[in-house]
Amino acid sequence: MSFLHFAQTPPMGWNSWDCYGASVTEAEVIAHADFMAEHLKAYGWEYVVVDIQWSEPEAKSTRYNDFYPLCMDDYSRLIPAENRFPSAKDGAGFKKLGDYLHQKGLKFGIHIMRGIPRQAVHQNTPIKGTDKRARDIAMNSICPWNSDMYGVDVSLPEGQLYYDSLLELYASWGVDFIKVDDIGDSKIYGDAHKAEIKAIRRAIDRSGREIVLSLSPGPAALKNGSFFQNHANMWRLTDDFWDHWDALYAMFDRAAEWAPFVRPGNWPDCDMLPLGHIGIRAVDGGGGDSWTRFTEDEQYLLMSLWTIFQSPLMFGGTLPDIDPFTLRLLTNTEVLEMYRRIHTKKEFYRDQEWIIWEALSDTAVYYAIFNVSDQTQTIPKSIAALLPIKSGTELWQQKEQTIADAEVPTHGVRLLKGSI
Repeated sequence: MSFLHFAQTPPMGWNSWDCYGASVTEAEVIAHADFMAEHLKAYGWEYVVVDIQWSEPEAKSTRYNDFYPLCMDDYSRLIPAENRFPSAKDGAGFKKLGDYLHQKGLKFGIHIMRGIPRQAVHQNTPIKGTDKRARDIAMNSICPWNSDMYGVDVSLPEGQLYYDSLLELYASWGVDFIKVDDIGDSKIYGDAHKAEIKAIRRAIDRSGREIVLSLSPGPAALKNGSFFQNHANMWRLTDDFWDHWDALYAMFDRAAEWAPFVRPGNWPDCDMLPLGHIGIRAVDGGGGDSWTRFTEDEQYLLMSLWTIFQSPLMFGGTLPDIDPFTLRLLTNTEVLEMYRRIHTKKEFYRDQEWIIWEALSDTAVYYAIFNVSDQTQTIPKSIAALLPIKSGTELWQQKEQTIADAEVPTHGVRLLKGSI
């Protein structure tokens, strides 16, 4: 079966980075899984993703402890830190945590860094399935913002064997989703690490398990669009996305240019949703322990753009203390129906103050009318005249809306459903 069948609709879930940085614990993951199973699973939310540094015992926030000893098995593969993930004791890895999520009807994801651990190379530890050792396959291709890994020379059969052994391990844990970092874009090396992307794709295919492959960070280069489609399910269109209007406004450009590459199994990724309660320990990008800095209207705009573009939806805030407004954003059945059923989408119109997106399903047409100006405005009759529908159901307000002269708040949206 082709890997494109792994994600027929865009993946939806929760990722630990925005609120816990590098330091999430097993208890926190379980609390979020319990909430998702009870309150969100029925709406399509299913992935629970443990982000970066799960093998580091002393991780505290988004700041990495350079050269800190990581937990590693006998074959140069990182394993969970038992003080943070107690069920990993006695060599169990993430198997018990994965089983817990699966029993809840959810799917389990992890973050990994491209490459082989630096400490494995320094200690020259074994590679499973070969007499070669870590130093034999390592490349001086190092992430500029994390000191943990060397690159892997996958032109050597043993380099591929190393990635094969990783995916064999992850499959045994029941992993359903892997976010691979320092691979989708490299400012130092000038491009995606394509050889290692290919190696990871082969390793997933050989693992015998359906595992969604997500590539980070961005911005992904448009020239690599077909390459990404042929090797990954998701790839990031931006560096870490946080709750700033300028970053949100910039996403219109990226969504417009990447829309032709969206298809079942391939979902260009606008990054996580920094909504609700974020920054509990991820103090660098999110501005500290706080609630999102986006206004409510900006949150409607964000969710409208992500859904009409069909970006994956990975919630970044905490779930157990979610507020009613944010929960309503995540559980609007009409918006989520649009999100899953549209098959064609594009930027329809743009000027300095208005951006309009159009999308089609088999039974409906949708228009997202975005006011990107700094003041509340009514939709001009000249713009309303461009649309083939004159009114529709506004999906966030759940009421009929005439388009001409409809008021749209600053940095707000009207998301309309009409009949074909």
